[in-house]
Amino acid sequence: MIFDGVEMRGVALDDAAGLAEAFARNRANMAPTEPVRPDAFYTEQGQRQRIGQQLESRDAGRLLPYVFADLASGAPLGTINLGNIQHGPLSSGGLGYWVDEACRGKGLATAGVEEVCRIARDELGLHRVEAGTLVDNLASQRVLAKAGFEQYGLAPRYLHINGAWRDHCLFQRILHDNPPAP
Repeated sequence: MIFDGVEMRGVALDDAAGLAEAFARNRANMAPTEPVRPDAFYTEQGQRQRIGQQLESRDAGRLLPYVFADLASGAPLGTINLGNIQHGPLSSGGLGYWVDEACRGKGLATAGVEEVCRIARDELGLHRVEAGTLVDNLASQRVLAKAGFEQYGLAPRYLHINGAWRDHCLFQRILHDNPPAP
């Protein structure tokens, strides 16, 4: 997917240095919505290890990890993942994403969410995609609403974010009503 000079593509080990820089650059503005991360997370080695784990999960069919990258420079500008992929009766996956502060408000996250939902439906045959946001993360809730998600619940003390257990609004997008593949 290409959107306004940014491409969404599969993450690669070569993205480690750029992602370390992007995470470090966005560390302060992401802190309210992220788990507390060790300093090593913001290093090339930390990102190389994280990407390696993501690629193993991808190869096992549990995760689709993508990066948003500037078309001109190749610099990472965010990530989007479909994880916890389940087939069979559940036929679902969980969505997570973030976009560089300099790129927010331009529709990139919405375009990425829509593309991941297309992949989940057309390539994986999944029935639904789910996502959770902090109760006060209105920007992410707007992204999900624009991409056709509906709120279906509230999960008290759902994730440990920024040093505390935080409530999350739960969203889903039903992709189709076909029976699961045998």
